[in-house]
Amino acid sequence: MFESLKKKFSRTSDKLEEELIEEAQEENNLEEESGKKFSFFSFGRKDKKEEEDSKSDVAEIPQEVESIQETDTSDDETSDDKDEKSGFWSFSKKSSDNKEEPQEEEESAEEIQEEEEPKKSHFWSRNKEEDTEESEDADEKTEEKKSRFWSRNKDNDSSEENDEDEEPSGMFSFITAKTISEKHLEDILWELEMGLLEGDVAMEVASAVVDSVKDDLVGRKIKRSNDITEYTYNALRNAVAEIIDIPGKSMTEMIEAKKAQGEPLVVMFVGINGTGKTTTIGKLANYYLKKGYTPVIAAADTFRAGAIEQVNYHADKVGVKLIKHQKGSDPAAVAFDAVEHAKAQGKELVLIDTAGRMQTNTNLMDEMKKIKRVAKPDLVVFVGDALTGNDATQQASKFNEAIDLDGVILTKADADSKGGASLSIGYVIKKPILFLGMGQGYDDIKEYDADWMLNQLFSESGEEVNINEA
Repeated sequence: MFESLKKKFSRTSDKLEEELIEEAQEENNLEEESGKKFSFFSFGRKDKKEEEDSKSDVAEIPQEVESIQETDTSDDETSDDKDEKSGFWSFSKKSSDNKEEPQEEEESAEEIQEEEEPKKSHFWSRNKEEDTEESEDADEKTEEKKSRFWSRNKDNDSSEENDEDEEPSGMFSFITAKTISEKHLEDILWELEMGLLEGDVAMEVASAVVDSVKDDLVGRKIKRSNDITEYTYNALRNAVAEIIDIPGKSMTEMIEAKKAQGEPLVVMFVGINGTGKTTTIGKLANYYLKKGYTPVIAAADTFRAGAIEQVNYHADKVGVKLIKHQKGSDPAAVAFDAVEHAKAQGKELVLIDTAGRMQTNTNLMDEMKKIKRVAKPDLVVFVGDALTGNDATQQASKFNEAIDLDGVILTKADADSKGGASLSIGYVIKKPILFLGMGQGYDDIKEYDADWMLNQLFSESGEEVNINEA
């Protein structure tokens, strides 16, 4: 899901890193380090595992302390060696096999340090030695290093030259900490905004994201290249979190509240033709039937050919009662009868199917208002197609102006690579997304959760969460 948005977010981080590193190179304010360069999405993986890791870390502390004490007494290491191992090298080895022997770790660290010595001596010789020949050699080697680094970003092919030379780690630190300024972000955020608009994100949403990221990043002090990635990741994630988290009660909570009053929850579904209203009603009937409630469906689309037969098919497959009249009858009357049936039979949920209509059709929009006056629904829900992107947002806005929506259901969200509608629609109309359609089957519907959505937007490809997970 949302592959297009993920790439745009990641590209923003990469561009900012390139900008700061290029400037630091010109200022001779950059040195290459040996270590693990984190990808943009690696911070998302760290966030997900943070709580589990903290629990396991607490349980393992006594054993770790004992092993450290034993190692300290058995090995005659200098204080400098210990500082280096407990500092930078232990950080870069966190993902390595924990079963390695302490001696092997010591030897590997010493080998790496020996390999790094030539690099460090070349770098510091610029500051400590005034011999012109040595400084020229150092400058030439620095230029070779730079060219190798930037060719990695600009050319994807791997040459034999890189195999022969020592491969750069890709991790850099700044001798003097860099501060992110508006100048660094101007072109990058403009590119992000254009990318969001191309991904069918609404204009006001794209602007809100860009402004939030700018406020978050300007003034940040950067010491290492990994800091750039982490700060950009957090800035984008925080911006999107504010956009997609629209407060509102869930439909399940509302059913329970109405049930306590001895009344059914009445839900009216609206939208344009072909967005999947009828199928969504079948999915919701199945969803709440499995939760122990007893839904009833009202076939209030009495004009479209085959509409009553279609909703009747879904009602039979799921196993719920359908209230219907003859084709061409008053849809408001059908909705009224369904509500009265639910009250008489003690059913907790009424799902009213209405005819699809374009937001520009005045007559059909007036009919929709009449159904609302007669049935008095507790919720008016707009059903939109996530694949239509910004069109779905504009349609929801028109329906909201005409009838005052209470929430949104987006269909085909599982096939949405852009994510424009999912990111925009709730923020634009200031109404919550209630459910997401995630496939063709009756079980393929998910109650909307902002945290789940955020993880989808900031996870790597193939890391989607199962819709049945809590």
